[in-house]
Amino acid sequence: MQPRFLIAALAALTLSTAALADAGHSHGDDRAYGEPGDPKKPARTVQITMRESDGKMVFIPNRIDIRKGEQVKFAIRNNGELDHEIVVGTLDGNLKHMAEMMKNPDMEHDDPNAKRLAPKKTGEIVWKFTKVGEFDFSCLIPGHRESGMTGTIIVK
Repeated sequence: MQPRFLIAALAALTLSTAALADAGHSHGDDRAYGEPGDPKKPARTVQITMRESDGKMVFIPNRIDIRKGEQVKFAIRNNGELDHEIVVGTLDGNLKHMAEMMKNPDMEHDDPNAKRLAPKKTGEIVWKFTKVGEFDFSCLIPGHRESGMTGTIIVK
């Protein structure tokens, strides 16, 4: 393969991989489920624990009530023995992204609404919920959502 064709092929592969890694995550600042929060502004802290239990994978809690316009800092802890992630979004968006994750299970996330954690690690997401509705948070690592690792955010 000639060098210029190799460079073009690598560029195309890089662009398509970036698009897949972003599937279901960033949509500018006009997302149905809100916008990235400002860590310098006050936020209500919501603790979320991820773990395996009795053959299931769970988020504790798996339902969160939030007021429209509220900024929330999700303090996330992986108490499990496996890697887990949390992706905040619409149910439709998360299901579409889950299908992409089936094809690319090691997909890295560097999005303000998603965090992947190794066992016994912690992280946080700061998010401002600007619209009323019912939204989803899920672990989209293949097999995890299907094992129960999903939750609902109700914004009133």
